[in-house]
Amino acid sequence: MFFEVRGEIAGVETFAVGNSIRELPRLRKLYGPGRWRKRKGYAEVKLPNGTIRQAEPHWYQASGIGKKELKVKRLVD
Repeated sequence: MFFEVRGEIAGVETFAVGNSIRELPRLRKLYGPGRWRKRKGYAEVKLPNGTIRQAEPHWYQASGIGKKELKVKRLVD
């Protein structure tokens, strides 16, 4: 699903770190080594059809590398 995050992501929390991330070997191969975390939050997103909805995005993040593979896990409203 293609989307655009509108504004800041609020209520950010980490729910997996290091070896508890199933995709860790792939992330290290693609983006490099780092302290990888799987995170989630809440934000307004603009969907491909132009509607703006409240959603729960998930992404992987490592210091020095940044946010990677942002995806909408569910629409909240």
